[in-house]
Amino acid sequence: MRKTLENFKQLTLGRLLVLISFMAALIASLLIYTMSETIRTRAIHELAREDAQQTSKLVFQSLYSAMRKGWSKQEINESIQRLNENFPELKIQVYRGEIVTRQFGAMEGEEGAIHKDAELAQALLYGKDAMTFPDEESIRYLFPVIARQECLVCHTQSHVGAVHGVIDIAYPIRDLKVSFSVVINTIVGYTLVVIAIVFIILYLKLRYLVAQPIANLVGVMRSVTLDMDMSRRVKGTSWLLEIKHLAEYFNHLLQTVQEYNAKLEELSIRDPLTGLYNRRKFHEFLKYEIIRAERHQHGFAVIMIDLDNFKYINDTFGHPIGDMVLKELTAMLGEGLRRGDVLARLGGDEFALILPETPAKNGLLVANKLHQTLVGREFELPVGKVRTTASFSMVTYPEDGKTEEELYSAMDVVLYKAKMLGKNQVMTAESEADRSMMAIFKQGDFLRNALREDRVEAFLQPIVELKSRTVAAYEVLVRIRDGETIIPAGDFIEVAEELGMAQELDQEVFRKGLAHYAMIGKKHPQAKLFFNLFPRSFNDIEWVRGIPDLVRRAGVPCEKIVLEITEREALPNLTQVRAVIEELRESKIAVALDDFGSGFSSFLYLKYLQIDYVKIEGSFVRQVVADERDRVMVAHINGMAHEFGLKTVAEFVEDEMTAKMLTEMGVDYAQGYHFGHPARPE
Repeated sequence: MRKTLENFKQLTLGRLLVLISFMAALIASLLIYTMSETIRTRAIHELAREDAQQTSKLVFQSLYSAMRKGWSKQEINESIQRLNENFPELKIQVYRGEIVTRQFGAMEGEEGAIHKDAELAQALLYGKDAMTFPDEESIRYLFPVIARQECLVCHTQSHVGAVHGVIDIAYPIRDLKVSFSVVINTIVGYTLVVIAIVFIILYLKLRYLVAQPIANLVGVMRSVTLDMDMSRRVKGTSWLLEIKHLAEYFNHLLQTVQEYNAKLEELSIRDPLTGLYNRRKFHEFLKYEIIRAERHQHGFAVIMIDLDNFKYINDTFGHPIGDMVLKELTAMLGEGLRRGDVLARLGGDEFALILPETPAKNGLLVANKLHQTLVGREFELPVGKVRTTASFSMVTYPEDGKTEEELYSAMDVVLYKAKMLGKNQVMTAESEADRSMMAIFKQGDFLRNALREDRVEAFLQPIVELKSRTVAAYEVLVRIRDGETIIPAGDFIEVAEELGMAQELDQEVFRKGLAHYAMIGKKHPQAKLFFNLFPRSFNDIEWVRGIPDLVRRAGVPCEKIVLEITEREALPNLTQVRAVIEELRESKIAVALDDFGSGFSSFLYLKYLQIDYVKIEGSFVRQVVADERDRVMVAHINGMAHEFGLKTVAEFVEDEMTAKMLTEMGVDYAQGYHFGHPARPE
């Protein structure tokens, strides 16, 4: 019994189908049995009446034929006897009514039989037929004989409607003659009823055991999908084991996802090591504080902390000890903070602190206090006591910046100044030089964003052979796209070099310029590409040495590439530059000396450097038609270059007269707005 209950509790879909099939068979059997009993009862109670009436009428007609001849008691008894003999299954008795008895006398034993049989007496008295069941196997039918007009010929003392007698017929139930169409219609009708009942039962079971639990599950799924409400759960239990397990596992899955999302959300705003807010969340707090300060017309302070020489701790004691220092520092910085202050770790060994509604004076006091606390603190670590210092920058809104970008730039500039002035101190933005440096840092953010967002582009300016006026090469120039505006290199070169971003820009322009070669090579197969590297890029000798491999990987022949250098690249380390140039020329990459004539050492480089092209300084070319001294300079530079076996390129050619004069002087190539502006390759 216990096992049966356990199996019932562990109801599976397979067991449910077996159970439903068994119940359907049982219900169908019960209904069929009930239907058969109903048909039997109907046949006995309803259909047998008609059969008995017909039989009684036949008996009556047989007797009536004798009566019309003037029947006697003996003749009636003989007729009844013959009927019983001809129909051995039937038992026929005839009883006279009171009117007939008065006129013709009673049958032998008739009066006693009527007196003992109440049903017979009722039939004789009221003239109504009656059907009874003496036992389970037989039927008794009492058929009253009602007087008609023709009966009054013999029964002179009677009247129409009087009960002249009762024909009592008894026969077995098995001899009933039931209509075939009635039986068929009854069976079909009850079969349809059985099917309907079984269908309703199956529908209810499937609805409440399968469909409704699944609908609840789907409802929760829809709520989770549309509303992102991970707190929803599938409620209620199902008898079906599969659906029960499905609901349980789905609830468990939601719980797991909810916990995972909570952890992800925590990780997205918190630094996993220190538990402080991370840079992204700090950015949100700073944005919110700017809005709040602007609305309520008050200022706030931001302190940035950068550990000094933290790399030494990591390298000396290992990163686990470095992590412990950061945790100890976090605890120290958090001491004494107000409830609304925001402390965050921006990354690595950089921390930042927002002090709402704090003027510059109070912000500086907080920064100095933190600085002095750190100076006097020794961190107890497994390797012993460790000391560290930090550089602090303190800026305020709105004095040092009114936007996030301006405040970030201000913090970077002031921190940069603290590092340059010896570290381990608190600095603020106090001079115009600091403000200028902030502008540079702001432009640096612009350059970093342009690199990250792939807005650095390589424009091409044609270099034309003056004699044939055909395109011989293109100079690849860096540009930055800012919406619909194209920003020329002159607007950001100095900032890029100041912030050490020149090489990143060069690498990006080099990559995109090489990608343009396939397009220009179809139109001008002989054209070369001139790349004008930033001066500081040339300081990374290893990167410059890797240019031939970079060119070959891009599918461009090395002999199609020309690198331009200026005095700024060559002057600091002439011997090293000379060796690199020789390596490049061995790889068939040509070298051009740019802005020739702009410095006092230009002619010296012709002696010590193996170059292929001399690009004549544009300031001499621009006024060559009007200024005789410029013509002399251009003529001498061109002649000297040719004597060294070099090709010359004149820059800043902006009109046809200048182009013709340069052609007459024998200059090989020219570039400038007269032949084409820098543009995209298409």
